[in-house]
Amino acid sequence: MSDALSDDGSDFNQDDTQEDVMTPAELIAKLEEAWLNEKFSPELLENKSEVVECVMEQLTHMESNLQRVKKGDAKASIHRMEIDRIRYVLSSYLRSRLQKIEKYFPHVLEREKSRGEGEPSLLSPEEFAFAKEYYANTESYLKAVALKRMPANVQTMDMLKAVPEPCLDSFVFLRVKERQENILVEPETEDQREYVVDLEEGSQHLMRYRTIAPLVSSGAVQLI
Repeated sequence: MSDALSDDGSDFNQDDTQEDVMTPAELIAKLEEAWLNEKFSPELLENKSEVVECVMEQLTHMESNLQRVKKGDAKASIHRMEIDRIRYVLSSYLRSRLQKIEKYFPHVLEREKSRGEGEPSLLSPEEFAFAKEYYANTESYLKAVALKRMPANVQTMDMLKAVPEPCLDSFVFLRVKERQENILVEPETEDQREYVVDLEEGSQHLMRYRTIAPLVSSGAVQLI
């Protein structure tokens, strides 16, 4: 389907100030990688707003190209299917992120608040505004329907304690993109020795998410 994306796409991302220019096919591959990682990871991952914005621009470009295709041309149906497929992936990616924000909103905001200088942002500006509004609305609702009717000493609630954290010890399937050595799978305990493995490029594994979370962030592995 990359051919459908490439038609009249030679001017895509033609920014002289940008050092790394992705082809449309590479851009969609980046979106699909972000989508699968977000879909299968138990926690909210770093936002990919630049990829999202570029994909939306490319979709607009493809829609414009589609208007110039003659009626009855077989290319039109191929273009339309590819546009619909990309829109689905993009929508699913954004929906997955919003669902995690709603589910873990106090922890998401706490992570964003404690983010060190120079660390990538967990949330896009729009997601951050949504998370803050969701927090405020949830707090107001709980106070209105429940907390104000309780004794004075229990009319406050710690959201960080009330809302469960993501389970980082859940197991995920992954494919290795870059060879990794000496990955600590299980630390040493009184009952067992530490368990260390090498991950070969192209191999697939079922592992605890906490173990490979840094590799997901760095792009060394892909959740599947």
